Formats: sequence, structure tokens, C-alpha cells
Amino acid sequence: MCGIVAYIGPREAYPILIKGLLRLEYRGYDSAGIALLNKELKVYKKAGKVSELHNFAKEQNITGQIGMGHTRWATHGEPNDRNAHPHYSQHRKFAIIHNGIIENYASIKTELQKRGHEFRSDTDTEVLIHLIEDIHENGDVSLDEAVRLALGEVIGAYAIVILSEDHPNQLICARKGSPIVLGVGKDKGEYFVASDATPIIEYTNNVIYLNDGELAVVKNGELTVKTIENQVKTPYIQELEMQLEQLEKGGFEHFMLKEIYEQPRSIWDSMRGRIDADKGFLRLGGITEYEKKFANARRILIIGCGTSWHAGIVGEYLFEDLARIPTEVEYASEFRYRNPIIKPGDTVFAISQSGETADTLAAIELAKSKGATVFGVCNVVGSSIARATHGGSFTHAGPEIGVASTKAFTAQVTVLTLLALKLADKRGTLQKSRIQQLITELENIPAKVKEVLQTNDQIKYIADVFKDARNFLYLGRGYNFPVALEGALKLKEISYIHAEGYPAAEMKHGPIALIDEEMPVVFIATKGANYEKVVSNMQEVKARKGKIIAVVTEGDKEVKHFADHVIEIPETEEPLTPLLSVIPLQLLAYHIAVMRGCNVDQPRNLAKSVTVE
Repeated sequence: MCGIVAYIGPREAYPILIKGLLRLEYRGYDSAGIALLNKELKVYKKAGKVSELHNFAKEQNITGQIGMGHTRWATHGEPNDRNAHPHYSQHRKFAIIHNGIIENYASIKTELQKRGHEFRSDTDTEVLIHLIEDIHENGDVSLDEAVRLALGEVIGAYAIVILSEDHPNQLICARKGSPIVLGVGKDKGEYFVASDATPIIEYTNNVIYLNDGELAVVKNGELTVKTIENQVKTPYIQELEMQLEQLEKGGFEHFMLKEIYEQPRSIWDSMRGRIDADKGFLRLGGITEYEKKFANARRILIIGCGTSWHAGIVGEYLFEDLARIPTEVEYASEFRYRNPIIKPGDTVFAISQSGETADTLAAIELAKSKGATVFGVCNVVGSSIARATHGGSFTHAGPEIGVASTKAFTAQVTVLTLLALKLADKRGTLQKSRIQQLITELENIPAKVKEVLQTNDQIKYIADVFKDARNFLYLGRGYNFPVALEGALKLKEISYIHAEGYPAAEMKHGPIALIDEEMPVVFIATKGANYEKVVSNMQEVKARKGKIIAVVTEGDKEVKHFADHVIEIPETEEPLTPLLSVIPLQLLAYHIAVMRGCNVDQPRNLAKSVTVE
């Protein structure tokens, strides 16, 4: 959720911090703040976007070569100046920024209040820095030891950075359940800290990913990494593959639109090196060790949240249809709370764009504790899920800055398709010729996505017709049912229009009562096993004067007789249809949101990575 960035080294910190916060703003944009250390510890913070903080800070003393910044997605305490991070300690000698939730903050706060502590905010974070100061002063221990001891008393998730006026050459950070990456600068003693690599890549591509329960101390130019149990660790430095231009809009008005248009490449990158139709090659390195185990699985359990959950439903259709393995899809947020039946030998697939989703991480740990083998599908190398799972496959979609996922979805579906084909081959549930046919067509998908993107102007026209609608209904069957769910989610997220996705046949079991001349209904009616059934459902809507927007296979002549608007996509194999049919729905949501004056990259109340439960 929240974004954190910090710097210690020979440069002026403020320009690095403010640029870093702008790159991290997709993680939260309720408020922002910075702390700078130059003899005195100064904190500047404002409710609203990073730009408002920058306008305020420009009039202040912003010198200093040590500093940290924070952009907030509010949990405890409403978004305002006083609840913005950083937070001072009781005596204003320490300051902290925090991503996560301290679950037992209330009891700690009560105890500290008994000792005379006065709090200036409603946040859980302020309680932690007061506790650290209390331990430091009354326990007669070093600052890093006080931090270590304090973290042993808190329950919850955190990524924190701490500065101290009394320790001007020291920066401390720690993580549990929320991500932290350290950048190793080119100059000796120069270090960067951030929630993810986006603020760092401009300055260095050498990074250290902190593990859960680890604490990093930069003191007098030297870095020490140790566990909360005080065991010193040797940090592993790895090289980032991210390119700076991936973090820019590249001439597009919004990151979301750029990312929609990047899908031909992101889909191709997610299968590049993994398939070759001419050679009959299909290989996923991350599954090799567990290939036999997965192929013999009694069932597959897929967990995810939001868009990743929708990709998981596509995966359910793929695994059952192609590999003939019983598959269930679970919301990660509900999975751990309903006492699920998991046995040794069960196979769990965890899907996450960021690799940091708190609910999914918790579900992974539960599955592992029950003896399941957990396979991750995520986009971010070095992420928590990538490290917590037994094996996995990266999607290679590249950085996704827009809060509403687009290219992440199609990349996830691409990888799930490859997994299903691999398992089908291993289990012998599909003939070699059929697998070859699907691989060949999969290689054609990026070019066909480019064709779909050429419908943008038509979709923009449709968006203008329906931008003032109060409700939308999205309907599909088979492989296109999860696409209907994803289309509805996209519209809700960025335009704030109420929308629901349903299996088309379920419309008769309630939602049909909503149909009138003001209700737009989006049908995904591509050629396939359920085509005639979906056409029948369309006629039911038309009979009740509903407005029909239909996504159909190129050359369809039947639907255009009664649909109000028809968007054509190229023909493909039915299991691959979601990779094409979702594109018009992404564009439709985008254009409606823009026409309604919504901030499509930073929709209200949302953040890119949900790192709290």
C-alpha cells in the first residue's frame, strides 16, 4: 500500500526523495511527507498528492544528505496533515515512515500514555516510534537495538525507515510482511531504500531485497543486515533488469492506456523462451522440479485477489479443460479464515501482480503449513511471494504503474495457459497435434491483440454514448465468464459506475429484473461452444429494451441484427479467447473514466499493492 523511499549518501536527499515519491504514488496518494536530517530533524507533510507536498516544501529548508519520504494509503486515521507520515517520537528526536499495520498498537499506546507519552496523530505508526524512543531512553541501549527490541513486541506487518537527530550518520530499516528493497549506490556509503525498485533504478541497478524479519542498519557508510533475533546476515546483491523508460508514460496520456497498448509485447515476453511452435518446444523452468508432482495432483487450488482472482478462474477452465485436473479457485482473503481442507500433496497456485499481496501471502503460509506444494505466478522478481513459494513462473509483464491492472491480467492468463498445456502434455490428456495447434495459435496472439487495439476509436465512440450510465451488466459464458467479471471490475475501479459481471445464463435468475432502456449490457459473444446460448441471452435483453454492447468474433453476422454496438475481435482457439476479448473491455472502461473526469491511474480509495489485510 503506502510507498516509502529513503536516501543516505553524498548527494542532496530532497530531489531523490520527491522524485521517488512521484514514482511510488501509485501505492497510495492520500497524503505525503518527508523528513530531512541536517543537524536538525525536519518533517514536512501535507494531505493530498505528492505535488502538494512539493509546493509546500519548496518554501522550507530542504537541505540534507539523509532523508526519507512517504506517500500514504490511509488505514488508521483519516487522510489529513496530522496523520500523514513521517511521525515524530515523543521528544521529536526520532522520525519514522511505515507501510503496514501494527495490530496491537492500542494496548501499546495505552501503556505508553501511562508513562506520560502524548500522541499527535490517530495512527498506529506513531505508537511504534514512541515505543522505540522509550526503549532507547529507558533501556540504555543503542538505537538499532531499541528498534530490534521494539519490533519484537509488535504484532502485524511493517516496512519501516527510521532517522534520529542524535545519530546523524545512521539510517535504519526493517520489514515483516511488507516489502523493502535497498539500492547500493555507486559511491561508497551511498544507499537507497524503497518499497519497490521504481525510485532506485535511475541511480543504481544493484539491489538487496530484505527478507521478512530482517533489519538493515547503515551507519557511518557501512551496511549491516541482521534478523530480529540479532543474527548477522550476509546480504545478497542482485542486478535489476528494469529499464528507466518503462517507468515513463512514453507519450500516452495515462499509464493505464500505455499498459493496455503494451499487451502485445507483455504477452509475448511472458511466453518468450518458453514455447517454439516450429520446434514443438514447451518448457517452463520454474515448474521443472515439480512437473511430475503437479501432473499427478489430485486437485489444483488457485488463490488470488481482484484481477488475479479473475485470471485464476480462467486458469480453472484451462486446467480442467486441457489437463483434466479438478481445480478450485479461492479468494485469498477468505481462504485462511474458513478452515480450508488442505492435505499433504495438494497443489496450490498463488497469483499476484506485485508479489506482495498480504492476503495471498497469508494464504500461502497456511497452505505450506498443511504440506501443500505452492507455485507462484507473479510479475516482480525478488517479491515476497516469489520467495515464499516452492517454485514459480514470472509473467515478465514489466512494471505496471496504473492501479487498475490490465497487462498483468493477460500476462497471468498467458502463463496459466502455458502451465495447462505443459500439464496436459505430461498427463497425456491432449494429443500432441492439438497441443501443437494451441502453441501455434498462442504465438499468433500478440499480433491479434494489435488488431483489437485498432478498434480504439470505435470503443471511444461507444464510451461517449454510455458515459453517464449509472449501472452496467457484463455477461459471458465459459472462458468468457471471468472476462465479464474482469470487465465489470475495470469499470467500477476507475469510472465509479456500478457494474456487475455474471455468467450469461444467470441473468434470468435475478439480474434480468434490472433490465430497462437505460441499462447497458456488455456481452462477450465470441464463436465457441456456448455461442448460441449467449445469443439467446442477448435476445432476452433486447426484448426488455436493454442496450447491448457485444464483443464478437470477426465476421459475425447474427449479433449485429439486434445489438446496439458490435466490437469485432479476431478469431482464435476458444481457450485463448480471454486474451483478446478482455482488451475492448479495458479500453471501454478507460475511455468512460476519462470522459467522466476520473483519475484513471490513481482511482479514489485504491492502491496498487494491497500489503495489509
